[in-house]
Amino acid sequence: MIERRDFLKFTLGGVAMGQLAPGLGRDGKNTSPFTLASSANAEEATTPAPKSPSSGFTLGEAKPFEPANVTEAARALARQAYKPLRQPLPDVFAALSHDQYGTIYAKPGTALWAGDNLGFAIEPLHRGFIFSDPMEINIVEHGAARRLVYDQAQFAFGKLAVPNAMGDIGFSGFRILVPQDAQNFGALATFQGASFFHAIARGQSEGVTARALSIKTADPRGEEFPAIRAIWIETPTLAENALTLHALIDSESVAGAYRFTLHPSEATIIDTECTLFARTNVDRFGLATMTGAHLLAPVDQRHMDDLRPQVSEVGGLAMLSGRGEWLWRPVANRETLQISVFTDEKPHGFGFLQRDRAFDAFQDDFQHWETRPSLWIEPIGEWAAGALQLIEIPSDAEINDNILAFWQPRQALAPGSETSFAYRQFWCWTPPVSPPLAITTASRQGHGSAARRRRFLVQFTGPGLADPQKIKDVKPNLTATPGTILDMRTFALPERQSYRIVFELDPGTETTSEMRLVLEVAGVPISETWLYRWTP
Repeated sequence: MIERRDFLKFTLGGVAMGQLAPGLGRDGKNTSPFTLASSANAEEATTPAPKSPSSGFTLGEAKPFEPANVTEAARALARQAYKPLRQPLPDVFAALSHDQYGTIYAKPGTALWAGDNLGFAIEPLHRGFIFSDPMEINIVEHGAARRLVYDQAQFAFGKLAVPNAMGDIGFSGFRILVPQDAQNFGALATFQGASFFHAIARGQSEGVTARALSIKTADPRGEEFPAIRAIWIETPTLAENALTLHALIDSESVAGAYRFTLHPSEATIIDTECTLFARTNVDRFGLATMTGAHLLAPVDQRHMDDLRPQVSEVGGLAMLSGRGEWLWRPVANRETLQISVFTDEKPHGFGFLQRDRAFDAFQDDFQHWETRPSLWIEPIGEWAAGALQLIEIPSDAEINDNILAFWQPRQALAPGSETSFAYRQFWCWTPPVSPPLAITTASRQGHGSAARRRRFLVQFTGPGLADPQKIKDVKPNLTATPGTILDMRTFALPERQSYRIVFELDPGTETTSEMRLVLEVAGVPISETWLYRWTP
């Protein structure tokens, strides 16, 4: 077993001594502060490193590894003052445009494990563009970890004038691949940039992005972006059909040890376990953070000159509260920054859902928003009191992730504290649980009968609305705070299993109004609760 003092020497020595980040040190040697897979002295430079049996990438010297060592490393790191890693890059990669970066790719046949019949392959990602920070990648097998060594011969660079013999400049992250057929692999998940990652279910295209941790998001004090400094990837087996990753994250306020376990199937499940070690008092942090792009939808008040009826990878925020209430909040592209807070205790689940799965809802032959994943979160264990926060940021471009959501515990992280959380992510077409009630299938907004009045249409759909006799007893329970609801009309459509409500909101002189709508029969909800905030 590796001794704790030796592990910390390997993982923290570079930080304590102010060494350069993974890349070329002053003497040309790799100076990674987090490595378990390479020596902390000059021995690595003279010791031949083995090639991966199924790729051209080189693996460094083997070092003993246990998952608990990552927790110990995070604990020790948090006891030190935060020191950002320096990020030296050859000039050719230091200021790449998006298109230039897109010309860099790993050459075919270089993905780790691609020929080993393990059910997964790993494709390292190059540094450059906005992905300049290094992420050390280690491969674990039989209790030993080896660092994945950068080799420019494994990459194609398009028309970039890349110098020879750049040395080991490290990687910005990696892509996880799974077999698509007997000969081809396809992307399952990507970890790249700070603590960002995303995954897809079978047949989907990339959409919503997750973060391991968010700190002071939309806070006037300025946001922190914790970064994955080092990651250890356990070599999988075909029988297990699971991939386990251990990550060390760091930021000004928090260090953390994470364990991600990926299970690919019809949905991609990622079990996430973390222990956070606070350097300072952290009163605003987010767990299970999700971000997505939303430019245009029928409920938006902003007018976009776009031929498409909807441009969005996030239809709304769904939540199953600790009290058992199903909530649906359509997201919107706002004129001003909006923060909504849904206070709860022991939540059962929440997530960004894409409910529209028809091409006609988007009419986009290029982006195919209807194929973007929904991301559903289920806490593992009971989470104490806190709030689900939704942040809507104005956007004029569909490439911007302007919709964010996360769970913020009420209890702050105290300096020197150690706090653990666990949750399960479902990257899916539909969540594993659905309301046993009618769900919202349309939310629309337009001008009303007077200057400041707004007209809304909300449609609920579900099997419980199919009975022509029972649907006559349905009563909408609709409120606006502040504001007045006017001219509400209802349309029962049992042949479509639907019920539509059209109404006007008169906000008076107010600048916001919180609306709440639920269908009831004899006072008992038969639909999820529709929530929406109107702003001018």
